[in-house]
Amino acid sequence: MREQFKQQLTEIKSEVVDILRDLKTLVSQATSALVEGDLELAQQLVANDDEFDRRTLAIEDRVLETIATQFPVARDLRLLHSMAFIAMYEERMADLAANVAKTALRVTDKKGTVRAPQKLADLIQKQGDLVAQVLDTTREALETNNLELALRLPELDSPIDDLYKQFFRALAHLTDEKELEWASRMVMSSRYLERISDNAVDIGERIVFLLTGERDAYDEIELG
Repeated sequence: MREQFKQQLTEIKSEVVDILRDLKTLVSQATSALVEGDLELAQQLVANDDEFDRRTLAIEDRVLETIATQFPVARDLRLLHSMAFIAMYEERMADLAANVAKTALRVTDKKGTVRAPQKLADLIQKQGDLVAQVLDTTREALETNNLELALRLPELDSPIDDLYKQFFRALAHLTDEKELEWASRMVMSSRYLERISDNAVDIGERIVFLLTGERDAYDEIELG
């Protein structure tokens, strides 16, 4: 029975890790669809959002079932609670990435033409690339129980916040009406990407708790 319990814990954590890996791909593809005007890719990503919902809800169900049947305590209970917590944030991040893909559908014409000021398109692309790196670091921190990586996440998130501010400053200098229409819709996508990174930082905080048992250690180290 104990070996079966250990196997359940391993499978639950592995699925949470796999979802983070797939989220990185989703964010990269959604950003590309937006910047490059790839309507087919954007439609595919929006359609696939339900699959992320199914997978994250399945994590919650498995956690509840395991707690009810195995009566875990101490570190095992903390692991299960943390996996359910992280799955909740993964579902949010998948929705935000799908919203980026939906924006691609709204700003791209049927010929695949995007009226995108190059500077703003470059900022969105760079932001998406950095968010993908944050997700990759989050995934590695969880997969390898790496406290140092988890503690680095706020530092990695900071440039993404800066790019969001740069986007607004660049937007203020636009004069072309069609470019302004495109950029005004892109503002929300930049915000979606920023929020994905913020959610990854929240996951990092939970990883710190998982590894140390300290709920306030993350804030203390950030302030330090």
